[in-house]
Amino acid sequence: MNPHRRTILQLSAHAGATGLLASSGLLPARALASNAPGWNEALFKATRLEDIARLLGLSLRQSQGVGVVGPNIAEIGAAVPVEVQASAAGVDMLGIAVPKNPVALVGLFVLEPGALPKVATRIKMAQSSHVYALARVGKELLFSRTFIKVTVGGCG
Repeated sequence: MNPHRRTILQLSAHAGATGLLASSGLLPARALASNAPGWNEALFKATRLEDIARLLGLSLRQSQGVGVVGPNIAEIGAAVPVEVQASAAGVDMLGIAVPKNPVALVGLFVLEPGALPKVATRIKMAQSSHVYALARVGKELLFSRTFIKVTVGGCG
């Protein structure tokens, strides 16, 4: 049998099997943020904290009831460890923002009732910047910040 023919037959069989699984609903759909319930494209295009708060319908207030922990210096901006935690009562959402990034709002994390208001993750940073911790309490968006110096950028 011709080796090229064998390859074509194998690829055809795989494509047919994948099509059958997809049409029967046995393959999971791709998870994209842009098709997630509650996705707000304008929110992730906002470049200032004031705009983020306005789009969420909240008033912005600096508070010691929310904190952000990260390294003073990040050697590589591609994976900077950051932790956001809140001590304020009634926190139902945490967030991280880096206004100097191409996309300022790094993430929002909706908390279930009774969950510990603490999130740890790694973020990309384009350059040295303030990193903001956000916490929604009622109709307010509480924030605090810390400065992280990046020696090699990660967003560009």
